[in-house]
Amino acid sequence: MRSVSEIVAPSSYWTLAASFGSNTNILEINLINLILVLGVLFYYGKGVLINFLENRKRTILNTISDAEERYKEATEKLKRARTRLQQAKVKAAEIRINQLTQMDREQRDLVDAADEDLRRLEDSKNYTIRFEKQRAIEQVRQQVSRLASERALESLNSRLDNELHLRMIDYHIGLLRAMENATD
Repeated sequence: MRSVSEIVAPSSYWTLAASFGSNTNILEINLINLILVLGVLFYYGKGVLINFLENRKRTILNTISDAEERYKEATEKLKRARTRLQQAKVKAAEIRINQLTQMDREQRDLVDAADEDLRRLEDSKNYTIRFEKQRAIEQVRQQVSRLASERALESLNSRLDNELHLRMIDYHIGLLRAMENATD
């Protein structure tokens, strides 16, 4: 049967290794292998690593540039928004002042209209009072006149007899004839 060392490395390898000399110190061998691997990686991987770092650098610079551009745009938008806000505040103040002025004007107009209505009502009331007073006076006059006529008629009826009545008629007829002759 073959030993493990023969399976892993044939005896022909050992004869070659013996001619070069063999180093059995594992730490030294690993250090040398590590340096060799790093050297090969550095030599062949340098281009890949440089390309990767260049791409990363470009990506970072583009990201920074985009961020700066967005910052400038945002700053400009903020300035415009602040300007529009100031304009809106000024417009709101103008509207508020106009509304207050209009409210004062409408309030004065309402007060003036109420005063005018009150004056008209007062005039109407005074006219109605005068009218009612005149009507009452006229009614009293008519009533007094009617009562006076009734009393005079009663007095005449109580004093007047047929003879006095005939004399009055003759007297008035005579007056009418005299007036008729005077006009002819």
